Amino acid sequence: MKRGFVPHADSLIAFECAARHGSFTRAAEELHLTQGAVSKQVRHLETRLGVELFKRVRQRIVLTDAGRLYLQDVRGALESLISATRQVMSFAGNEDVLNLATLPSFGTRWLAPRLSRFIEDCPTASFSVAVRLRPFDFAKEPFDMAIHYGDPVWAGAVAEPLFREDVIAVASPGFRERHRIDAPADLAPLLRLHQSTRPLAWRQWFECAGVETDLAFQGPRFEQFVMMAEAAASGLGVALVPRFFVKSELDEGRLVQLFDTVLRLPSAYHLVYPENRTLRPVAERFRRWLKHEVAAETL
Repeated sequence: MKRGFVPHADSLIAFECAARHGSFTRAAEELHLTQGAVSKQVRHLETRLGVELFKRVRQRIVLTDAGRLYLQDVRGALESLISATRQVMSFAGNEDVLNLATLPSFGTRWLAPRLSRFIEDCPTASFSVAVRLRPFDFAKEPFDMAIHYGDPVWAGAVAEPLFREDVIAVASPGFRERHRIDAPADLAPLLRLHQSTRPLAWRQWFECAGVETDLAFQGPRFEQFVMMAEAAASGLGVALVPRFFVKSELDEGRLVQLFDTVLRLPSAYHLVYPENRTLRPVAERFRRWLKHEVAAETL
């Protein structure tokens, strides 16, 4: 692309700011410019594009259809530039910054409580942790590695297994007492909470417990374990959750494990990284540290 084709950043910033405020005057105040300077930059942008971005209505400005369409892309581009700039600035004085993508539940309940130990082992290291729910292209995303749950299938990447989940049935102590839960079959008629991406989990748990029921699929669904666990702790119903995810709630007594039945799903957590790229030293240190943490916990 020719450089002359791309509008100047100052014009795009002035346009976005004016559109957000609906006023050249207020945009000028935010940008520490004169009202005339902001208006001139927007006019220059309109001339460059050959379209009108604003309708001038007395003392107000209103986006045209073209302006509204352009604003969406300009705002996204500016936000990407801001994010990229902040990320690069995070490297200031420290090249040992690990860029990691993880799943929200795993990151919150398993990884985050252990990261202080990683820093103890690697005091010069730092990290940037972001959430990604699905596999992505490492060539297009700024990550060294990712934590993935599911099958070890990720195009262009190596997937090292970490561990499988021990899924257990939990409820609040009050819910257990109120419904007099004594045997796995007692759960069949009760309100059961489901994780939306694991629709077969309750049926599989009942099979493990030797219970036959036609009600395994009934009950509200939650996209995230954190919402489901909190709903169970508040007494809404019974939830199937990975044991590691509710360790603090079990220790505090907000949740109780109802039975010894443990469901082991075939999928597992994996550490994933590009197969055709040498890991940076900080990423390799994190890989070894993570494998050690998993091994120590599963002994």
